[in-house]
Amino acid sequence: MQVKILTITLLGISLLTFSCAREKPKNIILCISDGCGYNQILSASYYKFGIEAGFAFEKFPIVLAMSTYSADGVKYSPDSSWKRFDYVLRKPTDSAASATAMATGSKTVNGVISLNANGDTLRTIIEVAESLGKSTGVITSVQFSHATPASFVAHNISRQNYEEIAREMIEKSQLDLLMGCGHPLYNNSSEKTDANSFKYVGGKETWERLQNNNIGNDANGDGIRDIWQLIENIDDFKELMSGSTPDRVIGIPKVYKTLQQSREGDKYAPPHIVPFNDSIPSLAIMARGALNLLDNNINGFFLMMEGGAIDWASHDNQSGRMIEEEIEFANAIDTIIAWVEKYSSWDETLVVVTGDHETGYLTGPDSGNDSLYTSEEHQKIWRPIINNGKENLPGMEWHSHGHSNSLIPLFAKGPGSRLIASHADEHDPVRGYYLDNAELGKALIALWKWR
Repeated sequence: MQVKILTITLLGISLLTFSCAREKPKNIILCISDGCGYNQILSASYYKFGIEAGFAFEKFPIVLAMSTYSADGVKYSPDSSWKRFDYVLRKPTDSAASATAMATGSKTVNGVISLNANGDTLRTIIEVAESLGKSTGVITSVQFSHATPASFVAHNISRQNYEEIAREMIEKSQLDLLMGCGHPLYNNSSEKTDANSFKYVGGKETWERLQNNNIGNDANGDGIRDIWQLIENIDDFKELMSGSTPDRVIGIPKVYKTLQQSREGDKYAPPHIVPFNDSIPSLAIMARGALNLLDNNINGFFLMMEGGAIDWASHDNQSGRMIEEEIEFANAIDTIIAWVEKYSSWDETLVVVTGDHETGYLTGPDSGNDSLYTSEEHQKIWRPIINNGKENLPGMEWHSHGHSNSLIPLFAKGPGSRLIASHADEHDPVRGYYLDNAELGKALIALWKWR
């Protein structure tokens, strides 16, 4: 399997921990590619560039692996995972548990939003940021009340309680910016519909109050209610990319499930055969608008950006649409990198790119076997993705419609990235040194606790 690994010795880890103790970013941008493992990125890179590691974020100085198991799942075992092909399919994490780990630094059970296994409330990195007077935002290519974005903002016993979660995000949080799908008046192809479902936006009453600019709370502690300004049209998303901004924005494009992955047409066609909905903002447009709003705060900000539909395409084994979504996610990261280099710097902004888990158990063709193999023989069983050249669908094979506990990649650049790397003290025979998703959450929170 093709893989790029940053080699870190245990001595190096100790030195990293010591040397990075003064690194404290002004801004943290966490980019989560939901459902993305090594081979999702590799396939997209082969398609877009015709080469391995073609995306800009793959060239970040910190490149590691990360485990994702939940509190009630099967802990990742390097030895077992490379001895039996189906081992990583046993009791994998879900997005709620994995996102909670990254948001709070604590493991929880599947299905739970930022509560621990006993039901106690966990403090999120967004709440830490807000306690320091920083601005906060969440954007996603799926419904904003879905598990991953919800775990950074809300607290709920079940990820399925979409209305409750949406109302908490809208009416009780201190968020400055929230963007995602779930528009109740449009279908998956951005067409008006009478089959209205308001659950992802907090119910019909909440939606009507959003449309009437009559919902909000005291988000900044000055005793005055901070009203959300709703934007829905692509031109409004584009306008947010530059110039002055409202104080608080909720952006819900005119589409129900996802920005593009759920659109009509042949869902198993190669990438970009079925035209995109041109009335919907891209994740890159949403990211640029979010940065333009959040960087108004001299204290800095935290932004979580999710490419959520990579997971959806992988669940359905849609190779073409998965690659489309991975490229859209990478385009948004390019926008973030450009913003850092023009309006901020790598001395004050930390960018982390990772996933919450792998979905679909993607490999190269003719992989898999029921026999036991040693880790040294893994290449006989886990065959590589085949590079068929730029703009050609790579040779690939799906083995699941669910999640796996496979290690996933992590990339980081900016102040604090060395602290993240210092947690990578476990070793995998194929992926090299790795950290756990809860350790990522702990590191992010620790960065803003230091004085």
